Amino acid sequence: MASLLQLFSLFFPCLLISTASSSQIPKRYIVYMGSSSEVNDEAAESDHLQLLSTVIPGQDSGRISLIHHYNHALRGFSAMLTENEASELSGHDGVVSVFPDSVLQLHTTRSWDFLEGQSRPRFSHGSYQHKSSYDVIIGMIDGGIWPESPSFRDEGMGEIPTRWKGVCMEGPDFKKSNCNRKLIGARYYSVPHTSNGNMTTQMRVDKSPRDTVGHGTHTASTAAGAQVDNASYNGLAQGTARGGSPNARIAMYKACSEDGCPGSTTLKAIDDAIKDGVDIISISIGMSSLFQSDYLKDPIALGAFHAEQMGVMVVCSGGNEGPDPFTVINAAPWIFTVTASNIDRDFQSTVLLGNGRTFQGSAINFSNLTRSETYPLAYGKDIAAKFSPISEARSCYPGSLDPEKVKGKVIVCVDSFPTVSREIKKLVAEDAQAKGLILINENGKGAPFDSGAFPFTEVGSATGYKILKYINSNKNPTATILPTADVPSYRPAPVVAYFSSRGPSVLAENILKPDILAPGVAILAAVIPKFVQGNALTGKKLLEYAIKSGTSMACPHVTGASAFIKSVHPKWTASMIRSALMTTATVYDNMGKPLTNSSGSFAMPHETGVGEISPLKALNPGLVFETTSEDYLKFLCFSGSSEKTIRSMAKTNFKCPRNSSDNLISSINYPSISISRLDKTRGFRTITRSVTNVGLPNVTYTATVQAPLGLKVKVLPKKITFVENVRRVPFRVSFDGRGASTGYNFGSLTWSGGPYSVRVVFAVNVK
Repeated sequence: MASLLQLFSLFFPCLLISTASSSQIPKRYIVYMGSSSEVNDEAAESDHLQLLSTVIPGQDSGRISLIHHYNHALRGFSAMLTENEASELSGHDGVVSVFPDSVLQLHTTRSWDFLEGQSRPRFSHGSYQHKSSYDVIIGMIDGGIWPESPSFRDEGMGEIPTRWKGVCMEGPDFKKSNCNRKLIGARYYSVPHTSNGNMTTQMRVDKSPRDTVGHGTHTASTAAGAQVDNASYNGLAQGTARGGSPNARIAMYKACSEDGCPGSTTLKAIDDAIKDGVDIISISIGMSSLFQSDYLKDPIALGAFHAEQMGVMVVCSGGNEGPDPFTVINAAPWIFTVTASNIDRDFQSTVLLGNGRTFQGSAINFSNLTRSETYPLAYGKDIAAKFSPISEARSCYPGSLDPEKVKGKVIVCVDSFPTVSREIKKLVAEDAQAKGLILINENGKGAPFDSGAFPFTEVGSATGYKILKYINSNKNPTATILPTADVPSYRPAPVVAYFSSRGPSVLAENILKPDILAPGVAILAAVIPKFVQGNALTGKKLLEYAIKSGTSMACPHVTGASAFIKSVHPKWTASMIRSALMTTATVYDNMGKPLTNSSGSFAMPHETGVGEISPLKALNPGLVFETTSEDYLKFLCFSGSSEKTIRSMAKTNFKCPRNSSDNLISSINYPSISISRLDKTRGFRTITRSVTNVGLPNVTYTATVQAPLGLKVKVLPKKITFVENVRRVPFRVSFDGRGASTGYNFGSLTWSGGPYSVRVVFAVNVK
């Protein structure tokens, strides 16, 4: 008879691995060594291998090899190390940090017309096209690209800028001829990654820059796609598709597969993009908010820091973990952090009940059902499989429904198990041969789910209650679900998406994050083409565009807007462009009312940032806040990094200010203000800022303040004038919270002068 230990090891082998032995299993680590040295690649690689040999024992010499090495904007490498070896290596001179190589995740037309309409400028986007003499290059770090998409045609584009130093890598399905004057570069990274550190479960690797998921093609075309007439998703959202900066060049860095994006590869892609000569890097990926670590162990934050040092702007998605607070990611001050909103177009599917009543649900479905026939309607709990808990059946939990009872019916489920995605619920219904699915979900209805040909729609709690009441009060309830239709001129918009991650930032509450709001709900853009079955007359149709939602979609809107501004103002730095977009953002929807969130409540800056981007207004902001490299180094000081570490990162003899503390972060020259703690008893704090004139000369600006009741805010001086030879002027903002409500108080100060209005949002936490 087997012993208990043998039986236990059979069923639970992983629990018998000792802590000591598991720490000796080699895993992928990133070794970060600060700013790049002057040595060439070959010498740097030799140095890195020599360093590895000091911690890896001779019997494991096969592991003395580099997965990636970084030697342009930053210095370091990634390699297979045990926990002990990583710990030993972190103590070496010249090593700033050593951390496990985590797998980051992808954060997965009309939107640009909507943004321009919201701007209400005295000029048009088109009027600036002929003035844009600077060729902007956007580096997309994503999952690859579909080069044949019409969005990447290069008609009318000039020669590739001579400063471009990148490559167009070939693969079995990707040739150099796939690149052109629009798509000027494409790289892929063929190193497999393992999520658990051993070599048994590897990510799939495609040795080609070609997109296999559809995410990278979508984001790239949103940022800088060429104008394409009559684009649609199988007839939905028909119109002209174009990116925010249609004349910009695109370089794709394929760092992701269907399984995710290794942090070491993402860091390598950032280093390559800087070396290749991009102006802006767009990153719609990130780690879970639960696993955020300090900036010295975050590959995106590290790469973005060095990009900023080299004059390259980095725009990132803020994550899809809303609506809980403290979930925003990619929130370092040198990153432009984006959250998502809807636009003035919705997609709705009609639910027709047997009694003639109709209800509108949110959906993208190409149902073949019609008004001429309805089908039996059943609630999930009434068609449960034997022994299934009612709570699971009412939520379409996998395995909870009886296929015989489901077959041929339209079923109703509620979203009481949010961890079970809409895709899974739809598959549960579809596999059981249901005629359709009505999902009651108050939160998800703001971002329509694409169910393909399967009849699906999503309704809120109030509508769901009426449908359930109809089921309970009728002996033979029936219903049908009609195919989706466009709803133009939808109101209100923009509205903060339910899924968008919220601030404040866990790591730096004294920087207001996210920064800005942009369209990220139901965005039409290019994807991997696919054939779908049309009707008897049309046969199969090729779909080259699709509708997706996420902060992944919001990020390239800001990337495109930034590239547009850079093309008009080529000498502006990343912080100047960010400031222009932030201080001109709108805080009103298309009904003229303050922005709201998906629950209908007024949206706060921890949801919206400073507001929704208005790219045309940002072309002429009047004043900008220049956040300098010194500001970022001070931020690192105030966050607790040592002078030695900071000097390694910046190659300077920088000295931290005396008495550095995190509350001093509030005074770095950022285009918004956040104070994580204002003592209610003492209640007084002064913040400093400086503004740079990029508008007309000889303009006098006057400060006005909007503050909640009880919070006293004073600006000194109240007026500033930019006379000849005066380019930059400082000012102070004093906050007195002794009479304010406890908790976060939000407001703004606005500098108005001539044709300009420069708005600065503040968030003050009174305790």
